[in-house]
Amino acid sequence: MARFIVVVLDGFGIGEMPDVQTDRPQDLGANTAKKLIEHFSDKHLPTLERLGLLNSVYSVNSVMQRSETANWGKSMLSHEGCDTFMGHQEIMGTKPRSPLQAPFKRYIDKIEAGLIAEGYQVNRIYRDALALLEVNNCVLIGDNLEAELGQVYNITANLNLISFDDVMKIGKVVRKYNEAGRNIVFGGLVDSMDDIYLAIETKPDKNGNEAFIGVNAPRSGTYNNGFKVIHLGYGVDSSTQVPHCLNQVGIKTFLYGKVADIVENEHGVSYPGVVDTDSLFDLLQRDVVRDDNAFFCLNVQETDLSGHQQNAERYWNTLERADAGLSKIIAVMSRKDILIVMADHGNDPFVGHSLHTREMVPILLFSHEFKGLELGVRDTLSDVGSSVAHFFNAPAPEFGSPIRLVFDDI
Repeated sequence: MARFIVVVLDGFGIGEMPDVQTDRPQDLGANTAKKLIEHFSDKHLPTLERLGLLNSVYSVNSVMQRSETANWGKSMLSHEGCDTFMGHQEIMGTKPRSPLQAPFKRYIDKIEAGLIAEGYQVNRIYRDALALLEVNNCVLIGDNLEAELGQVYNITANLNLISFDDVMKIGKVVRKYNEAGRNIVFGGLVDSMDDIYLAIETKPDKNGNEAFIGVNAPRSGTYNNGFKVIHLGYGVDSSTQVPHCLNQVGIKTFLYGKVADIVENEHGVSYPGVVDTDSLFDLLQRDVVRDDNAFFCLNVQETDLSGHQQNAERYWNTLERADAGLSKIIAVMSRKDILIVMADHGNDPFVGHSLHTREMVPILLFSHEFKGLELGVRDTLSDVGSSVAHFFNAPAPEFGSPIRLVFDDI
């Protein structure tokens, strides 16, 4: 009996992708991990150091060192841009496809009509001739300004004025009337709606024309207190992904945090809406001890939130908490268990903007049976999902190749 554990440090990239020069010039020079390590050069992340973080991040001025016993590599991103939703679908074995790119204004009429038909009070709020929707005076709907513009719409709520269950009902109506890849339903205990209104911004398209309008989530205050979130996806075939493949051979999947919000896990156990890093690792540790033959995937979202806030101190504090959590997981792993620590993209808090950054990610593999292996540069995050299926002798997901250097010997 064995367990396979994947921990995703959301937004913890290790250097710009080769195509950044042409595709995302605003991300030139991005290297989330290296900049953080050098900024806190006198501090340790002992578990990540042991797992080979400094092997995958080169030429770093830090008290931390490379590990001779680590199994490490790195991965490119196959999905366009640098999106958490698509990154996790890629990890689960989905072959990335070109996402729909359409500003919220394309669907505003349909969404507005759908909400009114369901009995909601809907108003339009304008900035620079663009409009977003206000629902029941406590929820705003518009473009996501932190992800790839035009690929994600946000439903932002003040949870002092509405329950999260009721916000999710609004989100599901919105989801019915647009084809954007992801709709994010979230909110927090915000002192006043004025804080959210003051965070409304517009952004231009590639031609310089004002095209996108939404709430700047970090500025809105929704992340600060009582934050809750769920991600509603579109157009992903879950039957080709790891949880479904594993279910075919009787292996249960456990998902924690943001990955539970965005990956379908009909036959497994999911913990959506959990954001606190310590709470996530407590749940994981409890389940790992109880279940001997299962797949576990945990997303550490607070790293990504810190990047959006351009808050290096919070980012490092989250890494320290995740490092401690990883240590506890390793302590209960058996000889046959596998742990992979990775990321889904970058979110460099020093790069000069609050968006994700298109970066390669680390692949740090821990096993009691393997030491000192170089896993190379993977072409896609789906190689991790493919390795999970291979490990359990399950049908392969749609995309990716197993890391055969390790898994053919198990």
